[in-house]
Amino acid sequence: MFEKVNPSHPDKLADRIAGAIVDVAYNIEDNPKIAVEVLIGHGKCHIIAGTSVHIPIENVTEIVDRLIGAVEIDYKEYEQDTHLADNQSDEIRCGDNGIFKGTPVTDEQRMLADIAKRIYEVCPYDGKYIIDGDRLILCQSNIDTNILQEEYPNAVVNPLGNWIGGIDVDSGATNRKLGSEMGDSVTGGGLHGKDLSKADVSVNIYAWLKAQQEKQPVTFCCAIGDDTIDGKPYSEIVRIARAYITSIGGFEKFAEWGLIQ
Repeated sequence: MFEKVNPSHPDKLADRIAGAIVDVAYNIEDNPKIAVEVLIGHGKCHIIAGTSVHIPIENVTEIVDRLIGAVEIDYKEYEQDTHLADNQSDEIRCGDNGIFKGTPVTDEQRMLADIAKRIYEVCPYDGKYIIDGDRLILCQSNIDTNILQEEYPNAVVNPLGNWIGGIDVDSGATNRKLGSEMGDSVTGGGLHGKDLSKADVSVNIYAWLKAQQEKQPVTFCCAIGDDTIDGKPYSEIVRIARAYITSIGGFEKFAEWGLIQ
C-alpha cells in the first residue's frame, strides 16, 4: 500500500518553495546552514528561515511568485542557534539527532510513481493517488473525471466527482507528505527545507541509496555532533547526499517527487 502526491499538491508546493530557498543559500555560500518552514494557502505564504546566510527578499518573492503566484508574503529570517553553529565550526558533523531507515523501492511504489508522473504530464494540477494491491485510487483536480476513468478503467477515479484543489481551497506546509516521499523508509525527520549538514536530509538520502544498492533494508541512528555514520566520516555522507541532490537538479527539484521519483 502506497500513496503518492504530485508536485502541485499544496504540501508539495510548500516543500518546493523551501527547497528553492535552500538552493539560493547554496548559491550564496558553499556550505550554508539553513532550515526553512513554509505555510501556504488562501492568498498567504508564511516563511520562517533559520539561516547562516541572508536570503534577499527579492529571491524569496521570485520563488513564491513562480511557484504559487502573487500572494501576500510574510518572510522572517533569524540567525542559527550559536550552539548549533559551534557544532559545525571546525568540520562537518551530524547536525541533529535521528533514526533512519532505508528500504528498497517496491514494484507497487514504482508503478504508482509512474502513474502519477504520467497524469501530471497532461494535467499539472493538485493530485493524489493510492495503490493497495489491485485497488488503484486516483484523485486528480482540474480534469474531466470521465476522461481519466477511460484511461484507467479499473481505477476508482475522483469518487466525489470533479474538483478544483490547490491553495485557494486548501493549505500546505513543509514535510507533511513523508510517506509519498519515502515509502517504507519513513522514520521521523522531513527531507525538505534543510541544508546537508542536517541528518534528516543527508542520512535519509544515504540510507535510501544504500538500501537500493544492497536490495535490503538498512537502519542507522545518530546524535548531534557525531563525526561518523556507518563507519564513514560524516563529511562523506554529506558528499554522497550532495552528489545525489546535484544529479537531480537541486533541492527544489528534489522536493517535487522526493526519493521515490
